[in-house]
Amino acid sequence: MRAEKRKKNAPKELSRLKSILKIDGDVLMKDVQEIATMVEPKHCQEKRQCVVKDETDDMKMETDIKRNKKTLLDQHGQYPIWMNQRQRKRLKAKRERKKGKSKVKAMKAAKGLTW
Repeated sequence: MRAEKRKKNAPKELSRLKSILKIDGDVLMKDVQEIATMVEPKHCQEKRQCVVKDETDDMKMETDIKRNKKTLLDQHGQYPIWMNQRQRKRLKAKRERKKGKSKVKAMKAAKGLTW
């Protein structure tokens, strides 16, 4: 169905695009490519690369957040902004269950129970 609609609307869409670009056929695309192609001098490209390198160094220092990949917690114990509350609650419960199991094992070992 979509393909049929595309075929049906293609001529209208093409004419609309041509009218927007104001190239109803008197201008060839080869001429437009020659006009639109722009080559920058090498020294401008080098300056641009230097600026980009400086910006990346600054950005690296500002966003230096250390996050645990397994728990997704950062160094302050916060979850990422994009994570919803349900996921946070689920991970927190999972983390607390692991803590509880290790505490129970430690208590049993201290009492001398092995089962």
